[in-house]
Amino acid sequence: MIVPWQQINTDTLHQLLEEFASRDGTDYGAYETSLADKVSQLEIQLKQKRILVVYSELHESINIVPAEQFTK
Repeated sequence: MIVPWQQINTDTLHQLLEEFASRDGTDYGAYETSLADKVSQLEIQLKQKRILVVYSELHESINIVPAEQFTK
């Protein structure tokens, strides 16, 4: 289920984006990028509808995924 990011508490959304940005294997290219910059990039992608916040009822978890996974 897609969760509208605008309906998520601001602090909760920020924590979710920080957690996602700091996961092992998250690669932002050849240059080191601060966590704050990574979160800002994710916020832009949310506003551009390039990524989505989704909730899995099966796994009772929330995640961030590329929007293209839901448009195919």
